[in-house]
Amino acid sequence: MNHQIDSLAYTNRLRGLPPSHKLSFAIALLILSLVSHAAVQLSIALWLTIWIVVYAGIPAKLYLRLLSVPLVFLLTSLPALAMGGIQLNQIQAIHSDIWQGWGISIGNFYLYVSRTGLYQVSLLFPRTLASTSCMYFILLTVPFTETLQILRKLRFPPLLTELLLLMYRFIFSLLAIADELWIAQNSRCGYRTWKLGMRSLGILIGQLLQRTLVNYRQVSLSLASRGFNGELRVWHSSPYKPSRRYTFEAVLGCTVLMVLSVAFQR
Repeated sequence: MNHQIDSLAYTNRLRGLPPSHKLSFAIALLILSLVSHAAVQLSIALWLTIWIVVYAGIPAKLYLRLLSVPLVFLLTSLPALAMGGIQLNQIQAIHSDIWQGWGISIGNFYLYVSRTGLYQVSLLFPRTLASTSCMYFILLTVPFTETLQILRKLRFPPLLTELLLLMYRFIFSLLAIADELWIAQNSRCGYRTWKLGMRSLGILIGQLLQRTLVNYRQVSLSLASRGFNGELRVWHSSPYKPSRRYTFEAVLGCTVLMVLSVAFQR
């Protein structure tokens, strides 16, 4: 999937738009999603879904799979926010915070559904959905090297951009190695039982560390053989052509969302 994401960033239908325009658009929506009302945040998530699936041509099934990964972690953490606990002798202090009397006694401890917690959940879920959509828009429509090129133009420290580039490439390499090792172990029934699976997992982690170090040495030698002088330079062409239609739609949409955000806050 990770190689597919990188490939889609180079082949999507919005590839010809200037990356600075797409980054500015996503960052503006990200800021708006952090300060706006829940209804506006859900509108941002829905609007970006149209941009990603319809305009950029990203497969809807792939986008939903990507979106489900952070949402699963979010949903597993929501009960911890919605629930509250207190000693039985202090239950009168939080009586107004118990939602519709939903609570249960466990020994001397009282576990209940909190009104304050439910309110926090109602704020967190749409904000997370909108913010994640903004990040996926950048990930799926702007190649990472172009993002780094923009950071260089903004005078970010060269060491930071080079570390980001190396980390990004090593993530793909690490996942590819892990996938190869897992397929080799699974083909030999290495995960047939729980005990055997734990043993195979330990071997996989050890081999993964060893192969990663070997890969790092190979990259270091290849850079040194090519005269690496402390700065990675990547060639970039500029076949970008701004679109009046997309620019107008982005500006109009952001303006409408800002107006709605101000209206909801009154």
